[in-house]
Parts: sequence; C-alpha cells; structure tokens
Amino acid sequence: MITGKVTDQKDGSPLPGVSVIVKGSTAGTQTNLDGVYSLSVPDGAKALVFRYIGYKEADLPISGNVVNAQLEYDPKQLSEVVVVGYGTQKRGNITGSITSVSGKDIENTPVTTFEQALQGKTAGVNIQAENGKLGQGISINVRGSSTINGSTQPLIVMDGIIINNDNLSGTAAPTDPLADINFDDIESFEVLKDASASAIYGSRASSGVILITTKKGKAGTAKVNFGSYFGYSEPSRHVQFLDSQQWLQIEERAGQGAANQDFLAGFYPTLADAQASYTSFLDQEFTALAAGNSNWASTNTDWEKEAFQTAPQQEYHINFSGGTDKTTYYFGGEALNQVGILKGNAFQRYSGRVNLDTKISSTFDVGMNLNFTHSYNQRVANDNAFSTPLQIVALSPITPLIDPRSGLISGTPPGASSSYPLYYNPLISVGNEYFHTNIYRTLGNIYANWEIVKHLTYHSDFGMDQTNQNEDDYENSLTARNSGTTTGLGDNAETIEVHFTVNNYLTYKNTFGHDNTLDITAGTSFENTHFTNNSVSGQQFPSDAYRTIATAALISAGSSSQSASTLISYFARANYAFKSKYLLSASVRADGSSTFGADNRYGYFPSGSAGWIMSQEDFLKDFRALNNLKIRASYGLTGNNAPAYSALGLFSGTGGYNGVAGQVYTQIANPNLKWEQTAQLDVGLDWGFFNNRLSGSFDYYKKNTTDVLLFVDIPQTTGIASQLQNLGKLYNQGVEAEITSDNFVGKFRWTTSFNAAYNKNKVTYTAGQQIPGGADLNYVLEGQQIGVFYGRQYAGVNPANGDALYYLNTKNPDGTLNKGTTNDYNQAQLVVLGNAQPDWTGGITNTFSYKGIDLSFTFYGSFGNMIYNGGGQYMSAEASNGLDNQTIDQLNYWNKPGDITNVPEPRLFYANGTNSSSRYLSDGSYVRLKTATIGYSFPKSLLSKIKVDNLRVYVSGYNLFLITKYKGWDPEVNTDFEASNINLGNDFYSAPQPRTVTFGLNVGL
Repeated sequence: MITGKVTDQKDGSPLPGVSVIVKGSTAGTQTNLDGVYSLSVPDGAKALVFRYIGYKEADLPISGNVVNAQLEYDPKQLSEVVVVGYGTQKRGNITGSITSVSGKDIENTPVTTFEQALQGKTAGVNIQAENGKLGQGISINVRGSSTINGSTQPLIVMDGIIINNDNLSGTAAPTDPLADINFDDIESFEVLKDASASAIYGSRASSGVILITTKKGKAGTAKVNFGSYFGYSEPSRHVQFLDSQQWLQIEERAGQGAANQDFLAGFYPTLADAQASYTSFLDQEFTALAAGNSNWASTNTDWEKEAFQTAPQQEYHINFSGGTDKTTYYFGGEALNQVGILKGNAFQRYSGRVNLDTKISSTFDVGMNLNFTHSYNQRVANDNAFSTPLQIVALSPITPLIDPRSGLISGTPPGASSSYPLYYNPLISVGNEYFHTNIYRTLGNIYANWEIVKHLTYHSDFGMDQTNQNEDDYENSLTARNSGTTTGLGDNAETIEVHFTVNNYLTYKNTFGHDNTLDITAGTSFENTHFTNNSVSGQQFPSDAYRTIATAALISAGSSSQSASTLISYFARANYAFKSKYLLSASVRADGSSTFGADNRYGYFPSGSAGWIMSQEDFLKDFRALNNLKIRASYGLTGNNAPAYSALGLFSGTGGYNGVAGQVYTQIANPNLKWEQTAQLDVGLDWGFFNNRLSGSFDYYKKNTTDVLLFVDIPQTTGIASQLQNLGKLYNQGVEAEITSDNFVGKFRWTTSFNAAYNKNKVTYTAGQQIPGGADLNYVLEGQQIGVFYGRQYAGVNPANGDALYYLNTKNPDGTLNKGTTNDYNQAQLVVLGNAQPDWTGGITNTFSYKGIDLSFTFYGSFGNMIYNGGGQYMSAEASNGLDNQTIDQLNYWNKPGDITNVPEPRLFYANGTNSSSRYLSDGSYVRLKTATIGYSFPKSLLSKIKVDNLRVYVSGYNLFLITKYKGWDPEVNTDFEASNINLGNDFYSAPQPRTVTFGLNVGL
C-alpha cells in the first residue's frame, strides 16, 4: 500500500481530485479533499504518474511506502479545458481561433485596468492607451477595425454575462469603463477571434469577444491569500524645450524674418523701419512676460517638468476561498490608490467580490457571482484645453514660476496682467478646480444547473450590470473659464446605465461507440439596456468656499436624456468529433434588435468549422518528436449593432422659446436600416514538438464587412443634412503566429512565449464619399485604411529664401505626376501621406526560475504606423505662430541663403510651414519593455515553521524603457478630445505613459 499527499509546488496547498496511476497499468485512484491518497500497487511496480488539469504531469519512482508529489502549475495544461460561448470545450477539440491567458500571467501588474496588463500577451489583439492619464479610454482591436461609425471594442463577457463597455464620460475625452474591474479576481481570459468561436454571440462579435472567468473556491482546507504592492510612477519620456537664451534668440530672429516679409509686402517704407518696429514690439512683450522681475533675462523656467509629479501608488488585495464537496466559496477585496504623473490626476478603486457554488443534489447546483466597485477618478482637462497640464509648455522660459509681485503662481489671478503669462498657467487649476468622477458599479449574476437526465443539462442565469456615475466639476474665480470673475462655475451630472441579461440553454454531451463524441447547445438570451442622464450647471457662487450647485445664485443650464434598447436572441451550436481526430462544429444565432426597422429586426449569423488532428494518424505516430499537429478552418458571419433608435424618425424638444415649448425634426426614418455584417474566413495550424516543449499556432484570416453604417449626405429640404444608411464595405486581412518554448526544464527553468500579428485594413466602398474624421489629416477613403492621413506633402525648405515648400502633386497634361514644389500651401494637392494603424504588432515574454528566484519580462512592439503631432504647429513651429516656447530641434532653422535644413525661417505671426501637412507626421513604430518582475519565494521548509503556505516578495517595473524614432512624448498615443474610429494616431499635448516601479508581497495561509 502506497500513501502520500499531492500539493501545489508554488504555495503548498493540497490538490483534491488528482489522478494517481501506477505507471504501465490501469490501477489508480484520486486524492481526497486534503490532497491525500492511498493505493494498492502490484508487485514490481516502479513508478506512479500524477495527472491534474492545470498542472504538469509528474512521473515519480516508488522508493518506499510514502510517495508525496508537488505538481507544477502549467498554463498550457490549464487551457486543456477552455471557456467558450455558453459552455466549455476541450482544447484539443476546438476548431476555432481562441487564445487563452491565465490570470496568473498578469497578476500584480501595476496598472489600472486588465487591458493594459494584457498588452503583448496574445497575437492579433492590439491594445493602446490614449495617453498617460489614469482611467482614460483604452482602445482594443481584435483583428483590425470592422466598422467605421460603430463600436470597435470587443464584446466583454464575464462569467457568462455581457457587461457594459460604453463610454459614459461627460466630456469629449472617453474614460475606460473596464477600469472598474479588479483583475486580481480573474482566473482566466479567452479571446475569441474568428467567426467559428465568436458567431455564437452574433450581432456584437465582429470586433471579437473576450471571455473573463473569475476565481472560484475549491473544496478543501480554507485558504487566505493576501497581496500588496507600493511604488511610484514618473513620466516615461520627456521632450526638451528651449531655455531662456535660446528662446530669446529664436523670437528675435522671428521678428527679423517677419519684418522682412512686412517690408516686402509694402507695410513699411524701409527694412530698417520694419525691423525697428518688431524689435520694439518684442522688447515690450519680453518685459511684460516677466513683469516685476528685474532679473527676467536670467530667469529660466523648465515648464515641461512643472507639468509632472512623482506619483506614488499602492494596492492591497485579499481573498478567502475553500469549501466542502457540496459548497465552495471565494471572497475577494481590493483597495487601489494611484496618483497620476500629471499634476491633479489620481485614481482610486475599492472592490469586493463574492462567488458561491452549492450542490443542492447530485443533479442540481446553484451559484452566484457578485462584484461591487467604487472608483473615484480625479481627472484633468482634455488635451486641447489650455488648463490641461502639458499645455504648460507653451509658456515662455523667461516667465518665473512664482510671480514676484504677488508671491503666487504666475498668472494668478487671470487678467492681473494682460500678457503675464501669455497663456493660462495650468498650475492655477491645481487646487482651484476639480473634475471628480465617482462610479458605483454592481456586476453579477445568479445561476442554476440541472442535469435533467444523464448527458442533458439545463442552465439558467440572470445577470445585471448597473453603473451609477456622478461627475462633479467646479472651477473657482481664479481659473480659466472664469476669466478673472468672482462668480465660480459648477457642473454636476448623474448617469445611470443598467444592463440586464437572461440566458437559458440546454447542453447535451455524449459519446457513442467510443469513436463518436457529440456536444450540442441550444438556447435563448434576452438583454435590455436602459440609460438615463441628468445634468445641471450653476454660476455666481457667494465665494470660492462654496462648491455645490445649490449655493449658486444662477442655475445657468440643465438637461436630461434617456434611451433604451432590447435584444432577444436564439442560438445553437453542435460539436462533433470522430475518433478524437476528425472535428466538425457549426453554430447559428438569430438576433432581434429594437434598434432596426420593423422589416429588418432580425439578423442571422451562422458559422461552420472543421479540424483534423493529423498527429493521431498512423502515418505520423512514429514521428516521436511530434506531439500535436492540427489543421483547422472556419467560415462564418458576425454582425454589428447600431445606436438606439437609429431607424426611427425622431423629434427633439427645443427647450422652448419665450416660455413657449417647441420641437424640431432631428432624424429622418430609415426603415431599411439593418445590421452590419462581417464574413470571416480563418485557416489555422496548431502544433507541438518534444513533449510540447515547443508549441504554437499559425492563423490566416480575412474579414469582409458589408452594409457598413455610414452617414450619407441628403437634400436638406427637411433641414437635416445626413441619414444613417447601410452603404460601406471594408475588409481586414492578416496572419498571426504564437510560439511557446520550454527552453530549459528542471531546477533551472526558462520559458519563452512569442506572438506576432500582421493586419491589413482597407475600405473598399463609400459611394465616392471622402469622410473626414474631424482631426487635421484623418480620413476614410476608398482603397485606403480607416483613418488614413490625407493632406499636403511637405517638401522642406527653399535654401535661397527660407520659405517652406510643398509638393504640388498635380497632373501634367500628359497624365504624369508633377512633383514640383511651391511655397503656396493652397496650390499643393491632397495626397495619401501614411497609415495611422500599425501593420505589425507583437510581444515576447521570457520567464526564468531557479531555487525560489523568478524573473520575467515582456517586450511589446508596434510597427508600420505614422503619428501626427497636431501640437507641432505651435511647439515646433520655429516661433512663426507667436511666443510659444519651442522644441529644441527648432534651433536648426534656416538663417541665411544656402542653408540646408528642414526647419523654415522663423517669421513671427507668419505661417511659414506651420499648416497641417506631412511636416508633422513621424514614424510611430516602437519597442517597449512593457513589464519586468523579479521575485523570491521563501522555502516551504522555512515557512512551515510559522504556519505559512507561501511567501513571495518581488520588484516589478512597467514601461521601463522605449525604443522609437518618434520625437514626441510617447508613440503610444491618440489624443483624447477627438478620439474616434477615424481619428487615429494623433498627438496634441498628450501625456506619455508612466514608468512605474513597485515593491510587492504575496502571502498565503
């Protein structure tokens, strides 16, 4: 008789249900709730084999009556059972494209949201933050953009419940609704990328689906896990601006350049008169900019650094888990406190989770998953506001930080001197205004599973995601909007979004004759979303001590709105496997939406796929190095919904005129409006060699989207200029590769995971429309990517006179291209200048461990896109646009005939090369060390003496260094005030990503 105990190698916790088998025989048993087993072994038995899902198989020799085993966690094995839409499936039987990421792979990452932690972990998922502000919008693209005006964010499903992913920000700058989720509670992520995997979600799956499974309790001894980290953040990059002497030099030279232009234009009788006038003007401006400071010429303020601060952060989380063979539980809680790198920015989150599962009988179980979150975001102004921190760089370096006349920050109060400083000082806003967003969110579901008869199970669940958001904005008499008045301004908005989901479905699983496996799921889903918003504004407060709207003398504005939409769905899926090597799968979903016209309520989204596990064929069984080789292919349809009431003719109240109520016609009905539809083909290969020490996958896909919803110009006889129609066409095409290698195994372990993805996006039909995005250069054009840069092409500087030049790009009479140059901006023709979307993205993660020491780091790269620096027209404009401070590269300006440079002659208030053009376009490719962690786990022998299961300390870094040719603050950027599906790759005083270093502790009891 052999006895023993099986535990987790990492924390020493017992593992129940482990299969213990005598090697070379069928004799075996399983461990009990405490991880203990006993097994009678036949004479001559030499070894035991231990197998457990989620852990690597162990083969241990029998060297006595006691054989204990410590199993090592293996995320690749954890993926053997994969969460799919409305159920689970064995990894080996999957015919779609699904990538799994374990929660352990991203735990303790010092970021606000799980999307940031996922960056670089999986192929084909392009994740990008807009800027370095905390809690701000984050873009997630799965295999490119499949729509122009609709949502490009993937569908997020947590524990089977579709959750709100709508931006509820009251400003043009979006916030991230997923920042409310504590990712310490997450067990795993599954990214459904092709139609075979995602079509079961039908109308919202064109942009991919991310399934999130939260942690559950395990039967056995109660466990307590506590973790904490603390550290600090700083800007990952700085931009160098001119010092005082350099700024004075370029401004004086700009005055000379402008004087020459004025003289040539006949505004002055002589050049000397023109130069004298500009010299006098600049002397007065310089003196005014540093009024009251007798040493103004020696003042040298680095305003760029004044926008930033060292930002401490700390996080604490704890969870309790355990249970019996009938009831298991998981209780978790978190407190996160982050200070942003921009002055005035901070984010806090407090969350609690309760997950319970109970077996009422052997055939019936119930449970619930419930999460409560309070997040508190202290926001700063949008990128285009003078009060946003980074616009402080416009201030001249000769302006002192503290006004010597008043002892206050320069510019306090506004209007004290009309030109001191020249622009509003954003530091005034710190302490004198706030924009606080408080969110209370309840997310969860209750569910039941009933095994009606053997092989047939009924599942029912009811879920709710309710967001209560309050935005409170107050600016006292010293701030920009008040312009020196004493009234103060306040705004308050309350937004509530409630999303209900009801799912009911049957699952049948059975094996026939050992060779045939059938899995069928069929059911219904009902969703309802209700949105309400109320806002009020006030002004003329008694003093700056009063901040609530109730104390305002004048209620200056108010509004309210609400909307609702409903979706009812019917779905079915069948998976069939023959001899575990020939695989077929098919699914269909019918979605009925209140959004569309009566004749097009329903959309139908079928898919089919097949797989062939070649490694199980006789002709490959003798190839011992090969463990797995599977070919799979899929084709299917997914869709994209439209905003509520899109098909209806709408009226809107005018708010009344002179006490009389009124209404206006605001939208023309379109009863023919219907779903956007994406047809996707995917061909993939999964492989594994050397006992799966080297494994990976390769995918080719093409997604064709038709009936794209576009606003089309119509005759304005009704007073309405456009109508939403199904008009456009586009496609995405690409390849993905993922490779995982166990380079060394044993006491010293080294594992490498690599992923790369290429995507080509092209708009193929817009009925000839050129659709501007609203930003300077972004457009939608037929034959080009969404958001392509389209504008005038900068040609450098005329060596003879310092004029900025542009390529004509006109057609000659014979049809050839005239690439001649002109100094007249308006004569140059608009041409495609570059793509805003990257061609390639990828990441590589290396993990090492040896005797309790572990080290891991992830590099992430993005290649092939351009970035437009909209702020360059002011900060990199060789002082042509006025008295803004300039970036250091502007000192390379043209100064005399014969100079060869790319920076035109400075001409004060003359737009010499500062118009929107390719001059401010740069290569946006970059490689970044995204995360790096080194830790130490104390030996079990030491911890057992103090009754601790596991103890680990670590140091973690985030955004540690960056390789890029981009000269701005950060290439991972898209300015927040005009972000959209079209406006991509824009930088306008956008904050860089933070560089973070934290010190952490994990304890298990």
